[in-house]
Amino acid sequence: MNESGGKLPRKKERSIEELVEGIRTGNRAILAQAITLIESNATRHFEKGQELINRILPFTGQSIRIGITGVPGAGKSTFIEAFGTYLCQLGHKVAVLAVDPSSSVTGGSILGDKTRMDRLSRDPRAYVRPSPAAGTLGGVARKTRETVLVCEAAGYDVIIVETVGVGQSEVTVRSMVDIFLLLALTGAGDELQGMKKGIMELVDLLVINKADGDNEKKALKAKEEFTRILHFLKPATRGWTSKALTCSALYERGIPEVWESIQEFEETTIAQGMFEERRASQMKDWFYSLIKQELETSFFTSPVTKEHLPYFEKEVMSGHLSASLGVKRLFDEFNHRRR
Repeated sequence: MNESGGKLPRKKERSIEELVEGIRTGNRAILAQAITLIESNATRHFEKGQELINRILPFTGQSIRIGITGVPGAGKSTFIEAFGTYLCQLGHKVAVLAVDPSSSVTGGSILGDKTRMDRLSRDPRAYVRPSPAAGTLGGVARKTRETVLVCEAAGYDVIIVETVGVGQSEVTVRSMVDIFLLLALTGAGDELQGMKKGIMELVDLLVINKADGDNEKKALKAKEEFTRILHFLKPATRGWTSKALTCSALYERGIPEVWESIQEFEETTIAQGMFEERRASQMKDWFYSLIKQELETSFFTSPVTKEHLPYFEKEVMSGHLSASLGVKRLFDEFNHRRR
């Protein structure tokens, strides 16, 4: 309301042309607006967001996309801030994004991470973006993928995609990045007890953090143990031998070595053709995942499904109908009405 009691004028939405121009010139306010548009679940915003993505596609792909996950207590926020700050000092532009399927329940710990990454957040060459506030893992992943493209079009040449949730989010992040980094602690044997083998098989770089003070010798020992373990696992990336490193994010030691290994990975995979092959494969996987999402949405929002689903659900729950037969009959209704 304004002083006279009337409604304030509605903020004018920027055109696609204004958004593209703002993104390309590095306008952070417009960049934030563009990402908010992409994250919106409103139908009109979705269509406009997809038009925007299509317009900026020619300006994307010129970055190294780094996925980072970590065991509890590994100091992930401290590491990302130290790593990102180091890259900014080298002249890179760094964007930090998050995949957090649990954010609809918890509020998203990336918000806390942004506060803890205060120095990086204030760096004019960095951009730290909270995860979407709600949604399924598939929905959050779609928005994160598209946010990566927007950040690339804005000139960010290092994109860090952080897993905030647990479980399937690691696999999802692996599917949208070039290199996947796991942050671990000392005590390799104990660590592996709480670490799924599946995650280890996704890792291109394993970095043992907190290698300082009395912990430094333990970290070096853990590095040797992890190196042996990685040797027996199938490489996460063909043509690249996954390796273990140590660092102290708190004292900013070992950070340059992590970056050197990432550059080595990029050079090696580009030379072998694996880099572009992975990018193409990721686009194909993304395409098919969106088809599945669209089919699921189409099915559950159909009036036919809404009409018949409660009945078949009740029949299955009561034991009068098997789950398989219930699904078949529901789809029979769905397909019959669509003809």
